[in-house]
Amino acid sequence: MMQGIKDTSNWTFRRLLGNGLRYSIPKYQRDYSWDSEQWSDLWYDLMQMLNEADSHYMGYLVLQTNDDKNYHVIDGQQRITSISILLLAVINYLKTIGKDDAEKQLNSKRADTIHATYIGNLDVLTLTSENKIVLNRNNDDFYKNCLSALQEFPKRGLKNSDRLMKNAFEFFSSAIKNQYKTAEELVTFVEAIVDNLFFTVIIVTDDLNAFKVFETLNARGVQLSSSDLLKNYIFSVADSDKLLSSQIDSLDEKWAKITDILKETQIADFLRVYWNSTHKTVRKNQLYRAIRDEIKTSQQAFALLQDMQKQADVYMALKSPEDELWQQNMAIKEDLQLLKLFNVSQPISLLLIAYTKLSESQFAKLLHKIVIISFRYNVICNKNPNEQETAYNKLAMTLMDGNDLDLTVLKNALYVTDAEFEQIFAYKELPDNSRNNKIAKYILGKIEHFESSADIDLDHSTLEHILPDSPNPNVWHWADHKVQQFHYRLGNMTLLEYGKNKDLGNADFKTKKEAYKNSTIPMTKRIAESDIEEWTETEIDRRQQDFAKKAVGIWQF
Repeated sequence: MMQGIKDTSNWTFRRLLGNGLRYSIPKYQRDYSWDSEQWSDLWYDLMQMLNEADSHYMGYLVLQTNDDKNYHVIDGQQRITSISILLLAVINYLKTIGKDDAEKQLNSKRADTIHATYIGNLDVLTLTSENKIVLNRNNDDFYKNCLSALQEFPKRGLKNSDRLMKNAFEFFSSAIKNQYKTAEELVTFVEAIVDNLFFTVIIVTDDLNAFKVFETLNARGVQLSSSDLLKNYIFSVADSDKLLSSQIDSLDEKWAKITDILKETQIADFLRVYWNSTHKTVRKNQLYRAIRDEIKTSQQAFALLQDMQKQADVYMALKSPEDELWQQNMAIKEDLQLLKLFNVSQPISLLLIAYTKLSESQFAKLLHKIVIISFRYNVICNKNPNEQETAYNKLAMTLMDGNDLDLTVLKNALYVTDAEFEQIFAYKELPDNSRNNKIAKYILGKIEHFESSADIDLDHSTLEHILPDSPNPNVWHWADHKVQQFHYRLGNMTLLEYGKNKDLGNADFKTKKEAYKNSTIPMTKRIAESDIEEWTETEIDRRQQDFAKKAVGIWQF
């Protein structure tokens, strides 16, 4: 069992809500957000479950408790809320079914039993429900006083999330009425739901352990909303000083703007990058503790969100080279495109603070040095990227403290020596995929510019492998294992104008040489004009070693 987890087991919906346990959605957790797509999926899954007489898995629930009676729903609120709305639609419909007063009264009692078991006890005097689930600050009033009390919905003034819950109720009501006609069918439907929908329930004792669970499961490909937990903590700290409703609303607006900029899923990643741009590097599993240790007052919470909002725009621009922020500086745009092509993200925290602290020319200079480092370190030499974070963070802290840009910090830590770079480059292979092909074209284009000052239009050029990947053995006298060894070597690659290599395929080298004569790309024309009669391992080695010597001068700090 993971550290910090009190219990992990599979629970049916009956076990979750068909007992004396109570649940609350943290006050500042996200509002209800499911819409017709998710409702339709849930209904489809339920129908499939019933047709196949099988159970249906609803995923992870992360709960926090100290007494095993009252639980905070850290992750899973959308699913639990939606299922409870579905049950309320059943309850409401059940109250209307019956051929006579006696049958209607019996069905009303059935409805009240389902309500008391899975929703809560309805006070006949106040017409409010003491619910087993308490929603967040924005949704609980509507859920308690309208939905679970089965009262008429307000005609106007509904928040968007309240309207979604209303629409969910109406969606499920319509689906249920179309599917079922009798009380017995409805009761059987409810029994199937509560006994055959099951969750993997993870119980933790505090929010810090919950965050560890999120990071551990997210690393395994199970996406849980660690950003919700971060939001809830920040807002709880802000509200510890008993802020006015308008002040909390202001925080909510800032968070909404941040999520709008970052498109929700990137909040946790952004926050770590942002934090590491102004603090000593923390790993993902240390982030929540670091924030909790530093952000302790409402002033600090407001300042954090204010700065996050400002930096979120820059963060997204750094990850999006086409952003309008870079349209006036093509050098910055092109270097950011290269970082994206190289799939290198470790420098983003440094670039985030550098954009704030440096002039545009200094920022461009730093970025270009990072591209050179990344090409040597990551693309060619495939060194451990984790070591980069420390070096980039060290320079970020230097800038944060108001010191001048000192590029020797990066050079000393990350710059691969010329000798090592040349040696690895001379035998570099780039297996066939979209990203590698783009990198190979970039490399060949830079080498060509170095040799002849020609600027190749890479967008209208294709990557030509001189030795084909499946050469005809009648014309290419290569052993299969040698083909695999040399086909993806950089020395076996050249550039051709778009469309000119589509007919070459497995043609022999002599035919290819003749075709290369029609190319306007100098490096390809040089092959055609050379006295090479046969394309061999020696020729590929010789050509790539020549490339490697030039590469040392091209990608030079």
